[in-house]
Amino acid sequence: MDLGLDYTGKRVLVVGGAQAARRVLARYLASGAHVYHLTGPGPVLVGRPVSGVSTPAFPRSTGAWNALIAAVDLVAVVQASPDIDAHIVAACARHRTWLTREAAASTAPVGSVTLVGGGPGLESLLTVGAMTALHTADVVFYDRLGPTDRLARWAPGAELVDVGKAPGHHAIPQRDAERMMVSAALAGRTVVRLKGGDPFVFGRGGEEVLACRAAGVPVSVISGVTSAIAVPGAAGIPVTHREVSRSFTVISGHAPITDTELTHLIGLDGTIVVLMGIGTLLQMIAGLNRLGMRADMPVAIVERGFAHDQRSTFGRLDTITALATGAGVRSPAVVVIGEVVALAARGDADASDLLYEASELAG
Repeated sequence: MDLGLDYTGKRVLVVGGAQAARRVLARYLASGAHVYHLTGPGPVLVGRPVSGVSTPAFPRSTGAWNALIAAVDLVAVVQASPDIDAHIVAACARHRTWLTREAAASTAPVGSVTLVGGGPGLESLLTVGAMTALHTADVVFYDRLGPTDRLARWAPGAELVDVGKAPGHHAIPQRDAERMMVSAALAGRTVVRLKGGDPFVFGRGGEEVLACRAAGVPVSVISGVTSAIAVPGAAGIPVTHREVSRSFTVISGHAPITDTELTHLIGLDGTIVVLMGIGTLLQMIAGLNRLGMRADMPVAIVERGFAHDQRSTFGRLDTITALATGAGVRSPAVVVIGEVVALAARGDADASDLLYEASELAG
């Protein structure tokens, strides 16, 4: 089904068993089409009635096939025996009715779960694999940081369930979200768990994979663009740069970072990227100061990466806390500490020029 076409008011005949055709039926219904569902005799086309979908009588002759096909604008074949398929092809050719073939949804007793990395929130950063998974989903459990503006279009007809968490507020606890996913898959549904960034970068994707495996549910992972690299990049900050930084470390600031960890980070002499670090920013900066990081080390805080109101606050280790407080910095934000910050310290608009100048000097 090409979602770029307008199916509003079009008459669409879907051929195939109800379970196998459920995603196709849902997509055309969501598109505003008038949908007719054809099932018939024999094991290939047997299925139960579908709520909201008209079910015509099964054609018993060439004339009946011709009459049925002539009455619709599009035929979508999901399942058909060779004999039935031949009738459909001939009738579509005769009446110049559009014919498309759609993939069948899983009819296994147990469905599946796919963890999908949605990237840092920009639609164009969704991968082809992510879009394919969403397109075939029966239900999508999504987070607040993932791209959701057009979720109903990317997963047409799917049930959409918000299981997102905000700082200090978990409307649906993690274990409950895992149980919901597993339960849906055990009911035979195709489940997508859409997460911001990458599922395995502080996304608790590992826990969800283990929950699925423990329940005997097939599970797969589609990686996403992580905000640890993409959001600094959106502010013109490369996490590595020739002759400036040859390493970067990504660390969670969800809980206070220990002095031992901070000492190791200083010793690496590379770029430090902190996710979920606004709540512990003061403690982290004070610790780096106390443990010997130089006071003029460049620091940036990039809020709401890729959003229309993205904002960057630039400073140094000895000024960033005051600047952050004055600016009212809030989550979601990425903190970047290191020499690479200086490449974009004059602001996002000058970032590309600065990077070019730096490469010329290094070369």
